[in-house]
Amino acid sequence: MKTFKLENEPKITSGFKTPENYFENFSAKMMQQLPEKEPKVISLFQKRKKFLFSIAAILILGLMIPIYTTLSSTSKELDEATLENYISYQSNVTQYDLVSELEPEDIDQIKTNVTLEDTAIEDILTTNSDMEVLMTE
Repeated sequence: MKTFKLENEPKITSGFKTPENYFENFSAKMMQQLPEKEPKVISLFQKRKKFLFSIAAILILGLMIPIYTTLSSTSKELDEATLENYISYQSNVTQYDLVSELEPEDIDQIKTNVTLEDTAIEDILTTNSDMEVLMTE
């Protein structure tokens, strides 16, 4: 194989030429072609600002609703279970004292229809040996 030397071979011209003094006048020509007013630059954050604020507001409202409902639902009134537990375990009030304080309208509201079968009554009577206590109450 022959040795190939680049320096000995004829050089090929590219075919492109720049005009004389092109780069000397280039910056002046470019400055003339630029518009006088610079265009207004709008950043990406400015476009999405309203969108981000609306998402933040929705999240804040979504987190505040459960907190508000738990704060507003706590009432200062006693519930029935707390009152019943206090009366039955902590106070010296008997059932007769409670009944004497009730109005007839309250007693009518409390009345419920309890239907017991005969077998249930018989079971209660056979398991309880104090018949006199049951009869007097």
